[in-house]
Amino acid sequence: MPTFTPLADPNAIVCGPNVRFTVLASRLLRLEYSPTGEFEDRPSQVFWHRTQPVPQFTSKVTDVSIEIETEHLLLRYKINPRGFHRTTLSIRIKPSGTTWRYGMRPRGNLGGTARTLDAVAGKTRLEAGLVSRSGWAVVNDSQSLVFDDRGWLTPRDHPQVDIYFFGYGLAFADCIQDFTHAAEPVPMIPRYILGNWWSRYWDYTQDELQTLMEEFRQNEVPLSVCIVDMDWHITQTGNESNGWTGYTWNRELFPDPPGFIHWLHDQGLKTALNLHPAKGVYPHEEQYPEMARWMGIDPDSQQPIPFDVNDTHFMEGYFKLLHHPQEDMGIDFWWTDWQQGRKSKTPGLDPLWWLNHLHFHDLGRDGRKRPFVFSRWGGLGNHRYPIGFSGDTIILWRSLAFQPRFTTTAANVAYGWWSHDIGGHMGLEGTPELYVRWVQFGLFSPILRLHATKSPSLDRRPWGKPERYFHAARSAMQLRHAFIPYIYTMAWRAHQTGLAPVLPIYYADVSPQAFSCPDEYFFGSEMIAAPIVSPTSRATGLAKKRVWLPAGTWFNFFTGEIFPGGCWHTIHATLEDIPVFAKAGAIVPLGPPTGWGGIENPEALDLFIFPGSSNRFELYEDDGETTNYQHGDYALTPFTLEQTGNTLTFTIHPILGDKLQVPAQRTYRIHLRGVDALVSCQHPFAYQPAMRTLSLEPIMLKPDDTFVVKFKFTR
Repeated sequence: MPTFTPLADPNAIVCGPNVRFTVLASRLLRLEYSPTGEFEDRPSQVFWHRTQPVPQFTSKVTDVSIEIETEHLLLRYKINPRGFHRTTLSIRIKPSGTTWRYGMRPRGNLGGTARTLDAVAGKTRLEAGLVSRSGWAVVNDSQSLVFDDRGWLTPRDHPQVDIYFFGYGLAFADCIQDFTHAAEPVPMIPRYILGNWWSRYWDYTQDELQTLMEEFRQNEVPLSVCIVDMDWHITQTGNESNGWTGYTWNRELFPDPPGFIHWLHDQGLKTALNLHPAKGVYPHEEQYPEMARWMGIDPDSQQPIPFDVNDTHFMEGYFKLLHHPQEDMGIDFWWTDWQQGRKSKTPGLDPLWWLNHLHFHDLGRDGRKRPFVFSRWGGLGNHRYPIGFSGDTIILWRSLAFQPRFTTTAANVAYGWWSHDIGGHMGLEGTPELYVRWVQFGLFSPILRLHATKSPSLDRRPWGKPERYFHAARSAMQLRHAFIPYIYTMAWRAHQTGLAPVLPIYYADVSPQAFSCPDEYFFGSEMIAAPIVSPTSRATGLAKKRVWLPAGTWFNFFTGEIFPGGCWHTIHATLEDIPVFAKAGAIVPLGPPTGWGGIENPEALDLFIFPGSSNRFELYEDDGETTNYQHGDYALTPFTLEQTGNTLTFTIHPILGDKLQVPAQRTYRIHLRGVDALVSCQHPFAYQPAMRTLSLEPIMLKPDDTFVVKFKFTR
């Protein structure tokens, strides 16, 4: 059961006849009207933490009006027995001068996310997000369910108006941070999910899947996760269960499930089983007799046990009898591939929303394992249950072209961990070029998971493509594992601030152009990624990409080429090129290139730094799998750049926090990229003109060591 803090500080509350206003933050207000004067203090589906530090504000309450003013908002309410109306309630957003009136529809909403991309060919409609060019958003929480003392959802006792007003102007990051403070922080994900995943809907045998994993290793294509799709269980049932739901291993395909899982773990791979629970438990299941007795059913009756997400007793048995034994065998997590609608026996309860919640907290039931679910988006508040399965897309260029926008706008509801079917799910197989471009997008997206449906023509193995395409895809997948130290640090940022690992450009640049480049995005704090999402020109043999770079100086991350900001650039890319740009002063830590493994905190780091600005970057590391980080068991390694005149000083500082989380001695390779040869340095170095990169000879440091290097530019 999660921990709730739903009661606001009394000093944050201002009351009037049948109304209650709560100042949750300078930019976030809760507005309630109850005809009976009874208000809801239990946690709702979305808002769990109303106990927040009370911001500075003033209030004035008279017989006719209420006025509340924070640093950013000015609320005025004319007391009315009928409560809120556009003529009685308004809020002025002070930084922008915009005034919201009750009942207004938001203009310029920048979108959130969607439940799924199932069967989508190209674009789909997005739900509203929490950020808008109008500078405000409203979450109507009036109909949401609330948690009772058991931690179970229940309808509210009294009808009332219960809305949350976010007034932030263009400070989008502050909006998301306020939201996650009130709704729950984004949890830390396990480190291993940042590596490459293999998944395919295919009835593999145990030997075939093991052989495939060995082929990945032999071809030096690293993986960290091997998912077993639904054919792990019996699918030919001979009854009305239709085979989608199942809990009994298919021993014809997997004669030794414990041995198979143990073998995967020995290869350094985590694993999950695909799960479609909607049909319940039928008599053919090995677990049926025990589950029937649990539900008070005579096993001899052969009566099917329906799935009921509303029944606390059923759900207790669902986890205890159907899932925990598989986890005891070694299953690391579940792919909850839901197949039911949006309604349940409890009015207003979307079963997917509730299933995500229950699965997440059950996986973390021991308080030590770091839980997560792999499931579709269930609605606002599901940022608490990463990661998202985006569904069964159709293999088309336009499907790939939409996914950068789909992924980045999800940041507007703090849902930062989407996982797409890389390569596309179904339809006719695309060209090898489309496959490579999808993999390259996967490299610079939250999760890289290869997947396809059950069709012999669909091949997601990189070495199944012609040689040039194989090498390009393998290079991207190897680079993905090298990027894990950087991306994992962004996972820590997401946990601390709510900011997703990929963010729309308008989070840092509110010029009109920043709202017109949906297929590029910030990849972490240091870079902009603009993956190629259209085919190569037959005339030039190159793909073309138009990229907006915000004000400042930018560098091609791979070549060091300099680009001025505040303007558009047309990039021409070969198959191997991925347009990625580092900001001036960027500090990007990468692990060493690897053909296998690379998930753990590395013994060596490549530090890519870029001149032109001062900066600080703190590398985050912990054990990668437990909740010990919540008790301070993590390490931060600060790196700083100081640009003063023609001198650039780079410092590796002593490690902060738990030094046991990092190697006792670590090798650092420092690469200053984006410079010409007219740079001097007191340490031995080599210069690579093709990449405009000066690389120092490796140094070895202990956790308490400091290293300082100065670069002097002669012009």
